Amino acid sequence: MLALKLGLVALSVLLASLAARRWGHGVAGTLSGFPVIAAPITLFVLWQQHEARTREIALATLVCLPATVAHLMTFAAVIRAGGRWAVALVAANGAFLATGGLLVAAAWPAGPTLALAAGSLVAGAVVLRGMVRQALAARGPLEPPAGSAGNPAVPRVELGLRIAAAVAVAAAVMMAAESLPAWASGLLLAVPITGNVLPCFTAPRYGPVAVLALLAGFVQGLFGFATFFVMLYVALAGVPAGVSALLALTAAVVAARVSYRYWSRPAGRPLAGRAP
Repeated sequence: MLALKLGLVALSVLLASLAARRWGHGVAGTLSGFPVIAAPITLFVLWQQHEARTREIALATLVCLPATVAHLMTFAAVIRAGGRWAVALVAANGAFLATGGLLVAAAWPAGPTLALAAGSLVAGAVVLRGMVRQALAARGPLEPPAGSAGNPAVPRVELGLRIAAAVAVAAAVMMAAESLPAWASGLLLAVPITGNVLPCFTAPRYGPVAVLALLAGFVQGLFGFATFFVMLYVALAGVPAGVSALLALTAAVVAARVSYRYWSRPAGRPLAGRAP
């Protein structure tokens, strides 16, 4: 079972990296924000355990979603200020743990939790989109037309390193999440694994502007992430597990697509690459 889960992590990084080759960093970020990793893990829990446990984990993950947004915004802010990727990585994870810890300790009910999750996503999308706009205004278009020579190459060696790094991080997260209380599992499931790995490879090779586009796309994908857990939490209250899972996955795909279309709509030129 662990091997299957890690395979999904590897697939997520592979798809995001291949998307960067074809459509640019923004689309890669959107795919990274989608719950390619967290959704299967949660559905495995639903299959193995009771619905009530899955609802607890879904709500705990939504509690920590603003911490994920804080992680992405902190990484972007450090890179934008000229910081190195290693400094950005430490600062971003520090922001995630601090914000997540405070949110978990607050123990808010479902209503305020869902509202805060939605509000943080909108705020993150607005701020990061603004960063990309400013970068494009200063440096010109970031994402060339699909298939042009300017798209990120992502050599095979780098692709292998990306996958290996993501699998190593995910293995530690998954093994810990399965044996911890629901709140801790939710916190770990909210850790942006690809959000830790991909920007660190993107920054030194493609530059800070590409990192901003990647992270802006990541927040766009998180709308699908949040929708999955909201739908699962709500549906499991009265709908069979299999139907709830199908509803959650379908809603997540729709939400991510709509989010990408909306937040990538510029006043003139693409912010995050052309949609696939």
